[in-house]
Amino acid sequence: MRITKAVKQEMLSILEERYQGTATALDYSSPFELLIAVVLSAQCTDVRVNIITKRLFPEYNTPTKIKEMGLEKLEAYIRDCGLYHSKARNIMATCDILCREYDEKVPETFEELITLPGVGRKTANVVLSQLFNIPAIAVDTHVFRVSNRLGLAKGDTPLTVEEGLMKAIPRNKWSDAHHWLIWHGRRICKARKPECNTCPLAALCPSKIL
Repeated sequence: MRITKAVKQEMLSILEERYQGTATALDYSSPFELLIAVVLSAQCTDVRVNIITKRLFPEYNTPTKIKEMGLEKLEAYIRDCGLYHSKARNIMATCDILCREYDEKVPETFEELITLPGVGRKTANVVLSQLFNIPAIAVDTHVFRVSNRLGLAKGDTPLTVEEGLMKAIPRNKWSDAHHWLIWHGRRICKARKPECNTCPLAALCPSKIL
């Protein structure tokens, strides 16, 4: 099937109907907690991140408190998270910047966010969308995979997929569609074994496995 603009809109309508109202699976109770949780989520499942933050945040939930705990102790808290050495260093450096330049508050612009160590486009877009209601599409592994398989946005890099999705999806639905694609990737369009036989998009998908 040729993936036309009309087909893409039909796909999005089906995704919206199926996943409307979904949100991030990360647990957090403040902007800072979300920022740290998203940094930790790189190459790590949200389930694992929630286990880690459940033991970290009750005592260490501000930039100052994390700075005071020190790098070695922070590494011990997040040891079961992938790339924990580099993540701990980035978190400590980010906390230092937040304390020195932002009065411990999470900055509210993309340009400021991506200057923080460990914060790339995906993390910045999640924070903007989730905390500040700024339309954004964060391309994680699920969004990247599902978008390419469906033909909603083809690309070899997260940036090219993000740009393609921004063209295919109305701006006022960017943030919501980000969640639709994530949850579709988790529940049906899985990396190793997509469940095409139960997928509501099977009739439209050029990648379906018969």
